[in-house]
Amino acid sequence: MLATIREDIHTAFDRDPATRTTWEALTCYPGLHAIWMHRLAHACWKAGLLWLGRFISHITRWLTGIEIHPGATIGRRFFIDHGMGVVIGETTEIGDDVTLYHGVTLGGTTWEKIKRHPTLQDGVIVGAGAKVLGAITIGEQSRIGANSVVFKDVPPHSTVVGIPGTVVATTESLIEDGKINLDHHLLANPVAEALGHVLKMIDDVNARVDAFHPDTKGKPARTSDNLEKDRLSEQEKLERFLGGGI
Repeated sequence: MLATIREDIHTAFDRDPATRTTWEALTCYPGLHAIWMHRLAHACWKAGLLWLGRFISHITRWLTGIEIHPGATIGRRFFIDHGMGVVIGETTEIGDDVTLYHGVTLGGTTWEKIKRHPTLQDGVIVGAGAKVLGAITIGEQSRIGANSVVFKDVPPHSTVVGIPGTVVATTESLIEDGKINLDHHLLANPVAEALGHVLKMIDDVNARVDAFHPDTKGKPARTSDNLEKDRLSEQEKLERFLGGGI
């Protein structure tokens, strides 16, 4: 148990550059307090002491602002930075080396008492305010941008942003020597890219219209076949973005 607590404190130093001393991490990090109390609540839950597990979870929420259902399964070196407003549902499964920021919801989407919350594989980072909903899987070493809403499976090593969540890039390893990549601002803009495809489609339509007029410079007009291929290509890209890109 003490070894696990030491590992948790070491994780705080690795994930948060503001951490200065072990005493500060022990006394001033609600994310660590929530994880430690969750382990106790989870042990009660597994032992059949359901009310006691829920009561410990309730006290934890009151003390830290972080709500973790005692039924949730959480791996090693899990870190919640800041933590206020984090909600983790009953059937959530979280792998090792996962990081959540404040305001994250790992929520369910059905009334049935089945697996209804997300699975976050090893090394996932979920940005502030993001919502990950349903019995979906977020692949290892993936990054969910702040305020995104994700309700489809995400492949490993992906970067997801937007509403609905759109895969906009692939990622290399987000964790090196225990430290995470903090360049949260270096994310693509799927809305701007979608608008770019719309503008390209408009250009192709204008080119079709221009093809009906004589070319004053004597250059051959683009053929309708080429214009149609361009239009279909841009339409396919646009539909992928509007459909979530996943």
